[in-house]
Amino acid sequence: MQPGVEAEYQFPHEGVSVRCELCPNSCIIPDGGRGICSVRVNRGGALFADGYGIYPAVHMDPIEKKPLNHFLPGSSILSVGSVGCNLRCLHCQNHSLARGSPLGLEDSRIPPGEMVGISMKRGSVGIAFTYNEPTINFEYLMDVLPDLRGSGARVVMVTNGHLSPEPWKRVMSMTDGANIDVKGFTEEFYRDVTGGSLRSVLENVRAAFDMGVHVELTYLVIPGRNDDGDQVAGFLQWVRDHLSTSVPLHFTRFHPDHRMTDVPPTPVKTLERIRGEAVDSGHEHVYIGNAWGDGFNDTNCPGCGKVLINRDGYSTRVKGFKNGICSSCKREIYGVWK
Repeated sequence: MQPGVEAEYQFPHEGVSVRCELCPNSCIIPDGGRGICSVRVNRGGALFADGYGIYPAVHMDPIEKKPLNHFLPGSSILSVGSVGCNLRCLHCQNHSLARGSPLGLEDSRIPPGEMVGISMKRGSVGIAFTYNEPTINFEYLMDVLPDLRGSGARVVMVTNGHLSPEPWKRVMSMTDGANIDVKGFTEEFYRDVTGGSLRSVLENVRAAFDMGVHVELTYLVIPGRNDDGDQVAGFLQWVRDHLSTSVPLHFTRFHPDHRMTDVPPTPVKTLERIRGEAVDSGHEHVYIGNAWGDGFNDTNCPGCGKVLINRDGYSTRVKGFKNGICSSCKREIYGVWK
């Protein structure tokens, strides 16, 4: 792959090494080397974005699969995934892409000018950048997002939130909805299991919410790693204090994968317990992911308790409200509804 788009947020280091400041990893990259993300490469003392426009995974998905339960429910969205990631999660459940390299994937490149047309032809409400970590392809996003927004397409990011503050805010300024992973609630967990920083993620979650982006949070519950009462309680308290109890929370079932095959799947009872704790502490919209159960993903009115959206798998039936207003008690429900 030949040099293409030169990367932003690069700074000279010693000799021909380059320091990348796109994310909190702050990789020092020698000539010929790549950052942790695998898509930013140093060629002769200049950093290039090798992942620019490379999207080998293109699928039409239900919006609920992102998961976003309060963002145009029942709609379909074109979902595109690239390769690489700036975390190193031991339990990565999409490691074929997240640990992949852009080398040899030239045929998967989608020029920015074609992304809008692809979305519109497929009848999608927009584009979801997902499957791997989308923000590491920062330069491509900066080129394509203005056109997408200008066409009326909705922009969704499914992200780990592990980016430096300035580029994060630039991406979020052109994002309509985001599902952000909060993978645990101690710095020790982030360091040992993901290779990242909890503080950086939380600052970015708050920034996105304060900017008016529709935010939903996913917490993958891993037995013996992040399912203890202190971590869960800390997460719930942080959301109450810094965001809102209206923000949808998705507590998702873990299954053994990648380098964490020695950990058993999350017991459904654990997820039900955590959901109960969240509801009891005032959180209005709490969902269980990767597990099937009665009402696990129904949306209820926090005012009168009426079922507003019934979900059976990815089949969605809106039955109790219009334009975000409960038809029974007139309570306004957090979300993007039209």
